[in-house]
Amino acid sequence: MPKLEDQILCGDCVAILQEAQEPFADLVFADPPFNIGYKYDKYHDSRASGKYLDWTRDWIGQCVRVLKPQGSIYIAIGDEYAAHIKLILEDEHRLTLRNWIIWHYTFGQQTKVKFARAHTHILYFVKDPKRFTFNDDLVRVISDRQKKYRDSRAYPSGKIPDDVWNEYPRICGTFSERTGHPCQMPESLLARIIRTSSNEGDWVLDPFCGSGVTATVAHKLGRRYTTIDLSEDYVEAAKKRIDDSVGLSHEAKSEGWTEHADSELRWLFGENKVPLSQLRDNRFLLTLFTKKLNQRVQKKSPYTTEQVSKRLKQLASSLSPLDAAKALELETTGVEE
Repeated sequence: MPKLEDQILCGDCVAILQEAQEPFADLVFADPPFNIGYKYDKYHDSRASGKYLDWTRDWIGQCVRVLKPQGSIYIAIGDEYAAHIKLILEDEHRLTLRNWIIWHYTFGQQTKVKFARAHTHILYFVKDPKRFTFNDDLVRVISDRQKKYRDSRAYPSGKIPDDVWNEYPRICGTFSERTGHPCQMPESLLARIIRTSSNEGDWVLDPFCGSGVTATVAHKLGRRYTTIDLSEDYVEAAKKRIDDSVGLSHEAKSEGWTEHADSELRWLFGENKVPLSQLRDNRFLLTLFTKKLNQRVQKKSPYTTEQVSKRLKQLASSLSPLDAAKALELETTGVEE
């Protein structure tokens, strides 16, 4: 049996996971090929529907088998097979659906004869509907009651995010986060999933390594990881990505602003949808935002509101296009209940 802990393995995920003797994963995230003709290195993404579903059953079966009794599984998938995968998890493996999440992103693929697709389905299931990890305080966002009304009835830590996620743009070729992989998830989206459904020291499994984003974010957030890919090139690129990243253990000992702290600042800013000037000028919101940042970064010497305000101003010019739009104070509409 190959060593699995903190490993990026080259090979077939079904064959490798078959060798595991017992459940080890606290969280599974899978972003498999969608069977829509993407050009991958070593995988042909255009199979007959029946063969694709047989293969899907095989890898899902192994992921469920190695998932611990209180574990969670998230699967990102396109329109064509989302319903099939829901039924495989629900009817064949008796898992419980917690959320059918829609990731609505900007920079969707443009079309000429139909509406442009700008979403991906993320199916969130648990093995045990009564015992599972859900760290709500780590992913709560500032609510409209807090942003607009300073309503004393608002929950102090904000609200749990909705099941439509529109905070995360698709990673385009011009983005600094882009690795060159043809299908890449944003780190910020994986950070939300990993924070929510695992704890520090837990083990995260991704059977489709791709760009290495799951392993990288797991490493940054102090989780163990296992990820697998058929492509030697993808595996080597993911290993380098891990080597170049730093996480919480380094952050706690560091002074000033580090690469990870800046990432957390960008992620938190994008998730909370507060215009930059409002955040910097409103002491209440800035204090709440700073508290959330310190909760995530876990520095021995927490950042002050003044440090956070100054750093936000410095980073404004390097934000992603979506966050840059927010920094220019495009107002959000609607009031949350």
